[in-house]
Amino acid sequence: MGILSWIILGLIAGLLAKFVMPIGGVGIIKTIILGIAGALIGGYISTFFGWGSVTGFNLPSLIIAVVGAIILIYAYRLLRK
Repeated sequence: MGILSWIILGLIAGLLAKFVMPIGGVGIIKTIILGIAGALIGGYISTFFGWGSVTGFNLPSLIIAVVGAIILIYAYRLLRK
């Protein structure tokens, strides 16, 4: 997957994760970073459990990235308290 695909996947995953778990004060760049980091975290967790990985720009990869971004938002909220 190329860098542009990662950025687009990260943007979509970050926006969907922010829709599910709203987080204030996060701009478009942070949303992209959140989505990309979520894809990495989600990919690691899903590969560890044998559920698959982020392999390209497809629906399973998007779901894995969104779940990873939601986990990241949840961890951020826990650390912020």
